[in-house]
Amino acid sequence: MTKRIVLIGHPVAHSLSGAMQQAAFDALKIDARYELWDRPPIQLAEAIAEVRGSEFLGANVTIPHKERTVPMMDRLTEEAQATGAVNTVTREGRRLVGHNTDVAGCGVALDQLVGRQKMPRHAVVLGAGGGARAVVYGLIREGFQRVVVFNRHLHRAEGLVRHFARSAAHMDLRAMPWHESIIESELAKTKILVNATSIGLDGDESPVPAEAIPGDLLVLDLIYNRTKLLRDAEAAGCIIQDGETMLLHQGAAAFTLWIGQSAPLEIMAEALARARAEGIRSAEGEPAGEATGDAAADETAAAPAG
Repeated sequence: MTKRIVLIGHPVAHSLSGAMQQAAFDALKIDARYELWDRPPIQLAEAIAEVRGSEFLGANVTIPHKERTVPMMDRLTEEAQATGAVNTVTREGRRLVGHNTDVAGCGVALDQLVGRQKMPRHAVVLGAGGGARAVVYGLIREGFQRVVVFNRHLHRAEGLVRHFARSAAHMDLRAMPWHESIIESELAKTKILVNATSIGLDGDESPVPAEAIPGDLLVLDLIYNRTKLLRDAEAAGCIIQDGETMLLHQGAAAFTLWIGQSAPLEIMAEALARARAEGIRSAEGEPAGEATGDAAADETAAAPAG
C-alpha cells in the first residue's frame, strides 16, 4: 500500500517541500506520496486526526498551524516542547509525536552563514511566529548573550520572550517595538540579522530600510528567494543567505524521521533548484500581513514547512 505524508497548512499552493520530498521518495524507490492539504484553522483538528490512520507515515505542518498543533500531539520531542511549535509529525501506532526539525535546519543555516568566523553572540530577529521560535531556540543553544526580537505586534514578541524565559535565563533576550529608529539602533550593535517574517515574499519590500543596514552584518532571510532585504544587505557589503539551506536540512531531518534512513541530500537539493526555477517561491506561500492565525499576526513567520 502506498504510504502517505501530508503537508498541512493554509495556504500550501506554493510549497517547495512537495517537490523535495517526493523526489527523495522516488529516488530511493519508497512507495510513498507527499500530498498538500490546504486546511484552515477550523479544519486542523480533523486533519490531524486523519493522520493517525495506518496509511500515513506522518505529516509536515506549516503556517498558520505550527503552534496550534502542539496540544494535539500525544508526545512532543525536546525541540518541539522547547519551541512550542511542531512542523513534523510521526506516528507510533495511533499515537502522534510532534517534532521541530526547523531547529536542525536553522543550525546548519547558521553555521554556513558564519562560515570560518567565530560564532557571534548578539543577534536581531524579526518576527515571532514558529520560524522565529526555532531561530531563537537555536541562538540560545549556541550560547548567544543578547537576542532582540522585533515584531509588528509587540505582544507576540513578548510572548516569545516569556516562552523562553527559563532556557534563556543566562542571556539578555528581549522584545522591542517595531520602530525603524529602534531597529536601526539595535542593528548597529549586533552581528547577525534574521528575518523570520514573510515581508518580501510577496512584492519587492523589505522589513529594514536599506540605509539602516550596517556593512558588516551576517543576514539570514528565511524566505527562499533573493529578497530586497538580501539585495540591500549584499549591496551594503554584508554576507547573506536565503532560506533554502534551512528548508533543505529540516526537510532531510523530517525524511529520516518518517523513513528511518538518511535523506538523499543531493537529490533533494536538485529538486529544490528545479522547483525554484519553475517559479515555486516558498514552502509557505502566504502573503505578508494576512491574518490567518498563529504566525500571521507578525506578518507570518517564513520558516520552512518541512
